[in-house]
Amino acid sequence: MNVGFSSVIIYAKDTHKTAEFYTKYFGFDAVEEKGIIALTSEEGVEQLLIHQAGSAVKMGQACIKLVFTVSDVEKFKASALKKGLKFGATHKGDGYLFSNAKDPNKNNVCISSRGV
Repeated sequence: MNVGFSSVIIYAKDTHKTAEFYTKYFGFDAVEEKGIIALTSEEGVEQLLIHQAGSAVKMGQACIKLVFTVSDVEKFKASALKKGLKFGATHKGDGYLFSNAKDPNKNNVCISSRGV
C-alpha cells in the first residue's frame, strides 16, 4: 500500500486573516470552497487547508511547526520584515540556517535553507 502526504490543516479563529498571512508572506494562492480555504504554492504542490477553529480550540496549543524552504534566509527575513512580519534570530543548523516566527493563530512557522 502506498501512502502519500496531501495537506496540513491549520485551525484558525479568523480563517481569512490566516489565509492573508500565508499569501502575503509566503506567496501561496488561496481558494475558498465550502468553508475551507485551500492554499497552494505557485508550483501547485504544497497545500495548506485553513479550517474554522471550534470555540473550544485553544490557539497556539498544538505542537506544530510549518517549515518553508528558502534559498536565502536573511534575504527572505528582510523581505518579510518590509511587509510587516518579523522573524526571530537566525540560527545555524548542521549546514543550514533557520529562523522562526508565529502566524496569526500563534502557530510556529519557520524558514530554513535546509534541503536547498
